[in-house]
Amino acid sequence: MDLTNVLSQLESADGQDIETLLREYNRENSRTFTFDPKEESLRSKLCQSVLVVLGMKVQPSCQKTCLETLRILSRDKCVLAPIATRDGVLTLARMARLNAGEMAGDEQGRPEESTQSEEEESVVVEALKCLSNVVYNSPAAQQVSVDVKLAHGLCAKLRASSACPHEVGLFTLRILFLLSALKADLSEQLRKEGQAVKLLTEVLERTLGVSWEGPYEVARPDPQATPLPAEDNERVMEALKALFNLTVSSGGKEEEHQYRLITAILRHLLMLRTVKEEKTEEVHSHTINVLSNLPVPCMDVLIDLPVQGGVEAYGGKNMDAIQVLLDFMEKRIDKGSNYIEGLTPVLTLLTEASRHHREIRRYVKAQVLPPLKDVKTRPEVGTTTRNKLVRLMTHVEMAVKLAAAEFLFVLCKESVDKLCKYTGYGHAAGILLNKGLLGGGRGETEYSDDEDTDTEEYKTAKPFINPITGHVEEPMPNPMDEMTEEQKEYEAQKLATLLNKLSGQRLIRPMGVKRDGTLAPLEETLHVPHEEHTSGSDTD
Repeated sequence: MDLTNVLSQLESADGQDIETLLREYNRENSRTFTFDPKEESLRSKLCQSVLVVLGMKVQPSCQKTCLETLRILSRDKCVLAPIATRDGVLTLARMARLNAGEMAGDEQGRPEESTQSEEEESVVVEALKCLSNVVYNSPAAQQVSVDVKLAHGLCAKLRASSACPHEVGLFTLRILFLLSALKADLSEQLRKEGQAVKLLTEVLERTLGVSWEGPYEVARPDPQATPLPAEDNERVMEALKALFNLTVSSGGKEEEHQYRLITAILRHLLMLRTVKEEKTEEVHSHTINVLSNLPVPCMDVLIDLPVQGGVEAYGGKNMDAIQVLLDFMEKRIDKGSNYIEGLTPVLTLLTEASRHHREIRRYVKAQVLPPLKDVKTRPEVGTTTRNKLVRLMTHVEMAVKLAAAEFLFVLCKESVDKLCKYTGYGHAAGILLNKGLLGGGRGETEYSDDEDTDTEEYKTAKPFINPITGHVEEPMPNPMDEMTEEQKEYEAQKLATLLNKLSGQRLIRPMGVKRDGTLAPLEETLHVPHEEHTSGSDTD
């Protein structure tokens, strides 16, 4: 459709004609929309005209069609100026039934309507989709949204709409996530107020159907229960993404109770399964991201489950959630791509949990670094978790290899000797250099004295293990064994000639060790002071 004709017809058309005209435009452009620079000003004018129509009293079906047009146009970042204004954002907020902080009149503080027709509900959904696009693509709209306190309207909608339709709840959460991600000052404000974190926690409780068996203990999911539905999974992920932004800077003691509640819900989420395996992995990824933000002392909620029982060997703690984290880590390693975003968060989480919780460290070490038996294979060769992590210690991405090395270092209780035992000095040199421990010793963290016994196989082979490679090497043949005496003499003379040549060209210089332990030219180290030769001569 020619945009000039569309604009001219919009000026004189009534509600029904506007709806017909825009519906045809949407049909032609919904899938084949192109960003023609020549039509940029016309598309911007169309945005303005559609906003004018939304300000008029038109039927819900016409409102929906207008919002669909704006949603299509909002894909183009260059035409959003008319929408990215106070009036534009407030118009969309009114269509979405959001009580933004600066909306005047009876809109302010209006309760969520309990009954909406299907047509009215579709208008709300389209308005939320429009807002989502506009907020994502326009920095100006992001600032306007902060100014009119749109986030407070979103929170009010989530609080009032406990049984809201799926798409309404989904896009409300998505816009809150976008604002908290794109406007750091808003995220900090919402975190300090505390209500948004609490609200998102309640959204997770509602969506997951959480029931509590203790202060920080969620009832075990029924093994026979159906997997988490796809729609619930989508809302959970949007809530987790927003929660991640609001917990980047964890608070103090006064927020510890709230964070422990979140940890308990996240543990419950780790134990759930969705209808598709890839969706389960995705929601677990978001769960791990949020767990990484929470204070480390809260991690004891993951294992301290008296009602659900535990493992006697690890202080009676329940290690089911930790095993899920380990399984997730190995899946991400095996995937072989996107290690920085996909693998480093779970490595960091397991590292910090192991550093501060003895039972977690002991369990993780038993799975990742079991007692050594095979000492003839290089540490990086094989299919065990240890082999995979050692290979990552030489990864091209600095963040990946440091995360893998730190994880293994903590499992070894930050002992240089133990780390070299499991990885070889060559692999460990990088992290030891960063920590100033190339000469041996321990890190700064104090660890309990766990029993750490070596296997008989390791004890027998230990004297023959190459400390650099971390395994027993096959003895190399001596090249001189097959030489005659004349060949040996020839090679010795050849070596002496080369050394003399290099010394004469000052490319090498014989050095010795002085009494103070420093290196110096050989002639200086051989010089003996005169007084030492004549000591005691006065008494002759």
